[in-house]
This record gives sequence, C-alpha cells and structure tokens, in this order.
Amino acid sequence: MKIIEALLGEHGVFYAQFDHLEQAVPAAQTLAQVQAQVSLLAAGLATHAHLEDELLFAKLDPLGPVAVMRQEHDQIEGDLGQVQEAGDLAQAQRLVLHAIQVARDHFTKEEELLFPMAEQALGAETLTQLGSQWAKQRRVKIR
Repeated sequence: MKIIEALLGEHGVFYAQFDHLEQAVPAAQTLAQVQAQVSLLAAGLATHAHLEDELLFAKLDPLGPVAVMRQEHDQIEGDLGQVQEAGDLAQAQRLVLHAIQVARDHFTKEEELLFPMAEQALGAETLTQLGSQWAKQRRVKIR
C-alpha cells in the first residue's frame, strides 16, 4: 500500500470526527465536555501529522512545498492544545471549530495538490516503501 492511500484512509476517519464535533461542540454545556471530546481528536491528529512530517514530507522537502503544511500541523496542534488550557467554554468552542476548519483546508491541499505531486515526484516504489514504514509505525500488517 502506498503511504498516500494510508493517509487518505486516516483523513476519512478524521472527517467523521470533524462532522461529529462540529455538531457536538457548539451544543456542549460545559468546558469539561468540550475538552473531553477534543482529546481523542488531538491525539489522533498529532500522530497523523508526525507520520506525515517524518515519512512523506521529509521526502518532499527537497522539492520545497511542505513548509506551509508543517506550519498548519503546528497551528492545528496548538489550537487543540489550547482547548485544554481554555478559561471558558466559548473560548474552547472557538478553538476547536477553528482547528477543524484549518484541518479541513489542510486536508484539501494535501488531497488536491500535495498527494498528486508526491505521486508524480516520488513514484510508486518510494510511496509503497513509505507505506510499509507507515504500517510498521501504526502496527498494521500489510500483505
């Protein structure tokens, strides 16, 4: 499996979480509810971003287009991290919804621009090798 296929699969899971949180977070009654709901998303996105940075983006660095993508990873992680430190419910809700919008825009850039560029620049063999590394780090067996 190519790393791009693996990352797209992860995007699909995140889209479902985003949809859920966009409904649940505005309806939350307490700061603690928002913080609890966001903690799983934050953990998942952090490992996703780390694997992208370490595996795919590292190979694309010589081509130059990934600095902005890394900045967006940091922004999303920062916003979600601030939710745990938020002083009130409204601030936490704003941070979550902003992080989700940045993540949606980020995923769109990856899916429409970065991943096709990676296919062209790196080729199937390299992407398959990176997919194997992804699977090893995710503890997934690929046959």
